[in-house]
Amino acid sequence: MIETFDYVVVGGGSAGCIVAAELSADPSVRVLLLERGDDALEHPETLRADGYKDAFANDALVLERFSVHGERWGSRRLFMGSGHGLGGSGNINGMVYTRGAKVDYDAFPKGWRWADVAPDFEQIERELRPQPRAPTTFTEVCLDAAEAAGFARSSDLNDGDLSGVLGYEHMNYEGEGRRSSYVAFLQPALGRDNLIVRTNAKVERLTVDERGVTGVRYAWEGADHEARAAREVAMCAGALETPRILMLSGIGPSGALRHVGLPAVHDVPGVGENLHDHPNVCLFFRGQREVDCNYPQLYGFHRANAATDLPEGASDTCYVFYPARSSLKEAMMRILPGLVLPEALYDIPAMPKMVRGGVQLAFGPQAMRDAVKRVYGIVVILGKPKSRGRVRLQASSPSAPAAIDPGYFADPEDMETMLLGVERARRIAGAPPLRSWGNAELFPGMLGRSRDALEGWIRQNVMTTYHYAGTCAMGENGASVCDPRLRVRGVRGLRIADASAIPFTPVSALNAPSMLVGWRAARFMREETPTVDA
Repeated sequence: MIETFDYVVVGGGSAGCIVAAELSADPSVRVLLLERGDDALEHPETLRADGYKDAFANDALVLERFSVHGERWGSRRLFMGSGHGLGGSGNINGMVYTRGAKVDYDAFPKGWRWADVAPDFEQIERELRPQPRAPTTFTEVCLDAAEAAGFARSSDLNDGDLSGVLGYEHMNYEGEGRRSSYVAFLQPALGRDNLIVRTNAKVERLTVDERGVTGVRYAWEGADHEARAAREVAMCAGALETPRILMLSGIGPSGALRHVGLPAVHDVPGVGENLHDHPNVCLFFRGQREVDCNYPQLYGFHRANAATDLPEGASDTCYVFYPARSSLKEAMMRILPGLVLPEALYDIPAMPKMVRGGVQLAFGPQAMRDAVKRVYGIVVILGKPKSRGRVRLQASSPSAPAAIDPGYFADPEDMETMLLGVERARRIAGAPPLRSWGNAELFPGMLGRSRDALEGWIRQNVMTTYHYAGTCAMGENGASVCDPRLRVRGVRGLRIADASAIPFTPVSALNAPSMLVGWRAARFMREETPTVDA
C-alpha cells in the first residue's frame, strides 16, 4: 500500500510528539507519525507521575539493547535501552526537565546559542509546565551537606548557571499526572483530521534516490507499507535508532555500509559517529532512618577537574541524590542481565527476562523492602565526557540490532574526572549533616579504598544515564551530518529532529534538549521549502 503525506515523522518520542503536533497545526498539510511501540493509553502507568517505576519494568515500554563488549567498562555489555511507544523515553524517565548550562549552548552553532534557544524553552514550558517537587527532610539534609562541601544553593537550576551549585530540579509533572511531550503536545492534537498516528509501525528503511529521501517503508498490521513524503521526512527515532535507519537506507559512511553489503546512496561519513552519553556510577550509603523522598529530585553540578579545557563556568561532574526506594529494584532488573549473563545469552530474550524475575524474587521479602527504605545513593555523572563512541550496522537486515560502542573512558581524562567526582561525593556524604543522618558506605566501600581499586570498581559498575546524543550532529562546517537548521547535508527532504543532532551534550538531562530540537525542527520545516544543502 502506498500513501502520500506532506510530512512523515519517524518516531513518537519526546521530540517526535512535538514535531507531529506542531506540523499538523497547519490544517493544509497532512502529517503521518510512525511509532514502533504501543499507544501510551494502553499503559496507564506512563500517564502517572508515580508510574515510572512500573513503566521502566514493563518490557512493552522499553526497547532493550546492549552495548558491544568492552574492557573499558568491565569486560561486559551494558544495558542501553530507551523508551518504547508514544511518548518514548518520556514515558519511563524520572521526569527531570533541565535546560542545561548557558556556556554549553554558547558553544553550539550560530542560531543555537543561549539567547537564541531560551525563548523556545519558554514556549515549550508554557505547555509542559515543569515544576520542582516539595522539599523533604532528607533532601534538605543533602542540601546542607552539599553546602558544607563547597556547593552553593541554587533557587533555579534552569537559569543557565550550572557550576558549583545544587538545588531542586524542575520535573515535568502536574498533580498526580506526568506531563510528557505526549501528554502536553500530542494528545491535544490527536483529533485533527490531518494528523495520522500509527503505532506498532516498524520503519525498515527510507526510500531514497540520487537526490534525496522520498518517503518511508514500514511494516504495520502484518503488511508492508510505503509512505511518500511530498515535503520532508523528520527523523525522531533517537540517537541510537536514527543512524541505524539512515544506514539501512544507504545514508552513512560508505566503507561501513559496504562492510555489511549495502550501497552508499549518499555517502555521509558522520552518521553514527560522535556517540556520547553521560556515564555514571552510584555510591550507596545506609542511613539510620527512613529516606522520606520517593524521587531523585535533587541535583548538583561541579567542576571536578580544574585542569580540563572546558569553558570557564562549565561543569564536568553532576550529582544526583538517589533514594533507593524510588527505583533500585527496577534499575537492577535492567542492568543486572549485562553483569551476570554470558555473552552468548544476551540476545536470547528469555534470558534477560529470567534475570529480571530473579530480581523480583530478591526484593520480595518484607525485610528487604524495609532495608531499602534506609538506603540512599549519590550518583556521580560525567557531565562533559571527552570520549566518543559510535553506532554501526552488524548486518543489512532491518531486524538486526546495531553494534553500539558507547566509547566510555576512551579518553583517559574521563576516568580522572570520574575519580575526582567520586572523591567529592564522599566529601558530601562525610559532611556533618549527612554524617548525622547516617552515611555507612555500602558500595564501593572497601572495594574502592585505593586509587587502583576505585578505578576498577568504576569500570565494573559504570552505566548509562540514557542521554544518548550526537550521532547525526549538526554543525556549521561541511563535515557535520546536518546544518544548523537540521537538514542532512546533500540529501534532499531529510531532517534530523532528535538528540542525534546535538553536537555535544549540555550538562543536563536530555529530555528538555530533545524537546528543544523537535520544537525548532518543526519551526524550520514550516518556514522553508526543502532544498539540497551543499
